[in-house]
Amino acid sequence: MSRIVRPVLLVAVLYGCWLGMMLMHECGHVLHAWASGAKVERVVLPPLGFSRTDLAENPRPLFVSWGGAVWGPLLPLVLLAIARAIRLRYWRMCMFFAGFCLIANGGYLAFGSLSMAGDAGDLLRHGAPQWTLFLYGAVTMPLGLLLWHWLGPRLGLGDAAKRSRPHDG
Repeated sequence: MSRIVRPVLLVAVLYGCWLGMMLMHECGHVLHAWASGAKVERVVLPPLGFSRTDLAENPRPLFVSWGGAVWGPLLPLVLLAIARAIRLRYWRMCMFFAGFCLIANGGYLAFGSLSMAGDAGDLLRHGAPQWTLFLYGAVTMPLGLLLWHWLGPRLGLGDAAKRSRPHDG
């Protein structure tokens, strides 16, 4: 692959992962909002910037705030499990995406808690102890890195994908 195509492809993949991660994260807020009886007004998924879910009413703000962090990585992990179960040819892309979502959501809460940014700030304002946000990040970020590690030295691309995990089927 040329020296120009490779970085462009990398940026495109990371951008796609960013958009997909925001979608999964906001789906989590929506699921928790519906489960708690909150009324979802709109979900904003901008092409640049950060997504958000706006609620008209929210009887359980702490529960809804945790929804994005819970389902943001869990939905991609479910997709990965399905891709592996049906022996999808491109399961490694699902694994990369799941790792990305684990790292992004973990970093978002752990580091966001230091500046009261976004969901981390909402969680802290609604009573979540800061240590829970750090613990969440301390668990999810290494799990994401572990998924990437299992993809091999080139993150499962090219010939390295064939050598990355000998027990693959």
